Amino acid sequence: MTDDRLARLALSKLGEPGSLKMAGLVAELGAESLHAQLLAGGGSEALRDDVASRLEDCDAERDLDRAARLGIRWVVPGDDEWPASLDDLDTSDPLQGMGRAPLGVWVRGPLRLDQLPSPVAVVGSRSATTYGTDVAAELSAGLVRSGSAVVSGAAFGIDQAAHRGALAGGGPTVAVLACGVDRAYPSAHRPLLDHLAECGAVVSELAPGCAPTRLRFLARNRLIAALTRGTVVVEAAVRSGALNTASWAGRLNRPLMGVPGPVTSAPSEGVHQLIRSGAATLVTRAADVLELTGSMGEHLAEPPRATPRPRDWLTRAQQQVLEAVPLARPAASDSIARTAGLGLIQVRSTLDGLARRGLVEQLPTGWRLAEAADQG
Repeated sequence: MTDDRLARLALSKLGEPGSLKMAGLVAELGAESLHAQLLAGGGSEALRDDVASRLEDCDAERDLDRAARLGIRWVVPGDDEWPASLDDLDTSDPLQGMGRAPLGVWVRGPLRLDQLPSPVAVVGSRSATTYGTDVAAELSAGLVRSGSAVVSGAAFGIDQAAHRGALAGGGPTVAVLACGVDRAYPSAHRPLLDHLAECGAVVSELAPGCAPTRLRFLARNRLIAALTRGTVVVEAAVRSGALNTASWAGRLNRPLMGVPGPVTSAPSEGVHQLIRSGAATLVTRAADVLELTGSMGEHLAEPPRATPRPRDWLTRAQQQVLEAVPLARPAASDSIARTAGLGLIQVRSTLDGLARRGLVEQLPTGWRLAEAADQG
């Protein structure tokens, strides 16, 4: 078989149940590494014969035809649609096979992976609180309105809220699964996944029909981190799977961000630890995320400030005089000067200036604060 696309498809299935020897070899070397060695003529003769026999038994063209009828495409390195960010996965990672770049990914949906605009991962706990889902939805909606795509895992809780928030914001969103893209997991999210397949994208490195397993969820997490410019963890307990995605973001040198929750909230304890240790940057809004994931100089977030008040623009002497002016009963200039501890000439001049600003008013019996000063 000389077609690299078909060879990659066949090799990607060597780790499936059927041969403990081959499954262990793929797990140890990684399918991509094994593929490269075989192309270079490496490996023992027995290994090459074993692989060759298995490739002959695998009808890759039939699999591709079946997938195409379901609207599913097989994207591999070298294709125009291949996202170069996946190549950043560390092929020498000590995790058994879970750290390698995939041989290819299956994609269901019209959204092309090479055209994802500034993708950001929004992940978190399945057992999310109302606070967490509200924040995830609002954050995702803000990201897509600013031109980013949202990537998540279509699980219960934060993932679901992230996808729905992106859809509500009218922007692109991608679900990365730990099973085949033709399956719905969890099954309750079939309508959501079907909708994403119509307007976004559903992605997996597992062939159609594959069922989810715990290790496949862990392997899936590395794709979420690698596909995006940064990862936001909204809620995560100390043993949450979202922390595995956070770990991959750190290994890939992608910005890792955390949304704080109530200090008494167990679902946010893992996020708080990431922030406390310095592994994650605290973010509370889409603008904070965009500042970290955008290109240099773009999306610079202004620090939040209160609405300016009339008193904010006064000099120290003006504030000193204003504080000495009574609110209700008018006072003479000399009385105000004594209270302010300033000279009478300076106080009279300052009162005239404050009157022009509408902060004080002069009555026949003296000076008092104006309504504007009371409000500001």
